[in-house]
Amino acid sequence: MEGKALVTGGYGFIGSNFVRMISGTLDVLVVDNFSVGSNRRNLEGVNVRTVEMDIRDPRIQDLIRREKPDFIFNFAAESHVDRSIQDPLSFVSTNVLGVANLLEGVRRYHDNAVFIQVGTDEEYGEIFSGSFKEGDPLNPSSPYSASKAGATLLAMAYSRTYHLDVRVTRSANNYGPYQFPEKLIPKTIIRALRDLPVPVYGTGKNVRDWIYVLDNCEAILTVAERGKPGIYNISSGEERTNLEVVNMVLSLLGKPGLVKFVEDRPGHDFRYSVDSTRVRELGWRPRVRFEEGIRLTVEWYLRNRWWWEGVDERVLGETPFKS
Repeated sequence: MEGKALVTGGYGFIGSNFVRMISGTLDVLVVDNFSVGSNRRNLEGVNVRTVEMDIRDPRIQDLIRREKPDFIFNFAAESHVDRSIQDPLSFVSTNVLGVANLLEGVRRYHDNAVFIQVGTDEEYGEIFSGSFKEGDPLNPSSPYSASKAGATLLAMAYSRTYHLDVRVTRSANNYGPYQFPEKLIPKTIIRALRDLPVPVYGTGKNVRDWIYVLDNCEAILTVAERGKPGIYNISSGEERTNLEVVNMVLSLLGKPGLVKFVEDRPGHDFRYSVDSTRVRELGWRPRVRFEEGIRLTVEWYLRNRWWWEGVDERVLGETPFKS
């Protein structure tokens, strides 16, 4: 794969892993506003150009005009369900208006670009059996997932109306290195290392499909290289309950018995599952089984205490972002 890539949100969790993956083969320009979830240390030692800018900033259209990237990968988003419940308007602003701003830049100045919108399986809402396919209706439950669904619909509308090459990926729950500590797995690791109780919503029986972040990055790259306009679900088939995940982490750390059940959050979907046949037909397969991936993740956080030590205690709280 050759050419120039513009990666928005490249200092976030999935974005930084993706940038590390492609930096040796593509000329990469990273755009990030360094808000919640971004970390300048995520790309230490990686040879990329960086512009500090919000995707809602009209100047990003001029950036697209000047740079003429072959690929635009939009990882930039407000991305935590709990915070979206507390502050929904910021999620709508970034995740919908920000995407509209990017799409306008492509439409006006560089309509030959391949635009990859990175979405989520949460756009479909919950499913009690079976798996969603790309054409199934959307039924998001939280302001976060609704804003991501809105971004997808907008992106596909631009593709159809203006004949842009827009490809949307909807992935299962990612985990792995560089994940912001507000998320379940890193929070569990860090709280356990501090001998603090680990909060689990409700009964802990909510089910997610868990995919190692590098597997998801490879799938996104596959869509960029071999895909065509449209939507691609990305999943591993590694379904686990939240409680199973937490207990596996605690077992690896030798810290059993730290689980503390807390009041469930509003609108908590029971299960997510998407059918990834379409992306697998492009030749992609997940490489990392969950047992291996969770071990690698725990080992990474143990080796890289410098990355997470000193994190704001509110991020690790038992009931985060609630006053």
